[in-house]
Amino acid sequence: MASLHSSFLFPPNLLSLSTSSTHFRSLLPIRRRFGKPFAVAQQAAVSEATRRLYVGNIPRTVTNDELAKIVQEHGSVEKAEVMYDKYSGRSRRFAFVTMKTVEDANAAIEKLNGTEIGGREIKVNITEKPLSTLDLSSQESEFIDSPHKVYVGNLAKTVKTDTLKKFFSEKGKVLSAKVSRVPGTSKSSGYGFVTFSSEEDVETAISSFNNSLLEGQKIRVNKA
Repeated sequence: MASLHSSFLFPPNLLSLSTSSTHFRSLLPIRRRFGKPFAVAQQAAVSEATRRLYVGNIPRTVTNDELAKIVQEHGSVEKAEVMYDKYSGRSRRFAFVTMKTVEDANAAIEKLNGTEIGGREIKVNITEKPLSTLDLSSQESEFIDSPHKVYVGNLAKTVKTDTLKKFFSEKGKVLSAKVSRVPGTSKSSGYGFVTFSSEEDVETAISSFNNSLLEGQKIRVNKA
């Protein structure tokens, strides 16, 4: 009778819940713990950002290993990455170097910023605050590649993608245009690409715009 009475007072679903309440209580703290890995990841990203150096205006011939050897004279280097253009395969004349500590990063800036590598005065500083991944991926996805393409160099830092496309549209049918950016930032790399629908438009663009002025700066235009 006792079991019948308890079943009457506590329906089966509630009875099963009550008997396993200790199990549910043991699961509750998991929700509170979920935030910790994310917070640790955020801290790690912030930590790396304070140790990551931008090294600009380097010679095109400098490799990752060569750059690492130069920088490690002034502190411990975790990794060095020279940035290459994915279309032309040429060095983009800048790199990122991650140091072991913030002190190493500051020492490298103090000793190397304004010095010369291969006859070029380099710039060394902490990398800029990154843009969101969404912003960067949307910029890349909008570009339409084509075998009929020109490389546009010596762009003024103020030139935007829309400006570049409009400028070249005066002499041909432009499919797409892109101003290259320093990875993870909104800073222009000083060059871009324009794609066309035909090889004839490419030749016209080169003959019409090479050494012409765009926003006060003489640009270079050649086949990509």
